[in-house]
Amino acid sequence: MFYRKWIILFVLTGIFLGFEGASWAATLEFLLPTKGLPEGWAKIEGPQIFTKKTLFEHIDGEAELFLKYGFQNSVFAVYQNKKDRENQIELDIYELGNVLQAYGIFSRFRDEDRPGGFGLDSFLDEHSAFFYQGRYFVTLHALEPNREILRQISKLISSKISDPSPPPREIGYFPKNGLKPGSIQYFSEGLLGHQFLEKGFQGTYVENAGGQAEDQGKTDDKEFRLFLAIFQNSQKANQALKDFKDDLSRKGKVLQEAS
Repeated sequence: MFYRKWIILFVLTGIFLGFEGASWAATLEFLLPTKGLPEGWAKIEGPQIFTKKTLFEHIDGEAELFLKYGFQNSVFAVYQNKKDRENQIELDIYELGNVLQAYGIFSRFRDEDRPGGFGLDSFLDEHSAFFYQGRYFVTLHALEPNREILRQISKLISSKISDPSPPPREIGYFPKNGLKPGSIQYFSEGLLGHQFLEKGFQGTYVENAGGQAEDQGKTDDKEFRLFLAIFQNSQKANQALKDFKDDLSRKGKVLQEAS
């Protein structure tokens, strides 16, 4: 059984939120790998460009989420194994507004920690790979199990991205001790479902409470959530804290404040 507690941390000063409008931006088409592909693989479809107006035609169910994270443009292509035409990989490269927004999309897609060793952070399994680097978010989906091919193509794309933006510095505000790997997410609006909290981060911490659950054989851990809400100034942060206290009071919950 998991027990959840909330710890709320408000930042009372402004925070720099990323890089944008830099001259080192590469065109999306340039980022599509054509040379150095794994042996027997070639691009058979694309590039197909999508804009804010046409993104719904490509990913109708997820377009709204991307737009909330500063979506600019995207490019789509399909790669195929020449010896097996059913063995294909679909590639999408999304350009967001800045590295923070690219990280935000990445963090919302990742549901566990499976790093692939490319980009600023990545996820890799048998059928999918995705990563963020600079203001770009890249996804690859394979019809057949292709972990190593996905890794190779991801590294090719990563090597072509010249955006030098480092990971969002806010990630470093979360204490490492007890932090569940891959759990930090960035929300562009409505943190905890409250519009007055605006944008911010959340991370999950796990504390071993000792013992095993008798029925499931699982460790009886305690799970904590740490939230970091970001505001333009201390006045807005203090007002949000007041609103949050009022909300918790109405629901009969106890607020634990971090200094």
